[in-house]
Amino acid sequence: MALAAEQKSSVIGKYRVHKTDSGSPEVQVAILSLRILQLNEHFKAHKLDHHSRRGLLTMVSRRRKLLKYLKDRSPERYQTLIQSLGIRR
Repeated sequence: MALAAEQKSSVIGKYRVHKTDSGSPEVQVAILSLRILQLNEHFKAHKLDHHSRRGLLTMVSRRRKLLKYLKDRSPERYQTLIQSLGIRR
């Protein structure tokens, strides 16, 4: 369940830090969040798909680690990212 190329490029364009950015923590977290949302929709239809659930848990933990890194390095960027993605309450 990979992202479509145009969908991924639009996410990169929205969350990039500079013109040629494609790997900053903000971009990585945004892409992971989009993939996590897609998998959540998949699980509504396929409740017994435990193999994909393992991948989902891996993505969630990777996103959590990236958010922790960003919070330690730059709390302002962390706050703006979580508000724009709406992932924390």
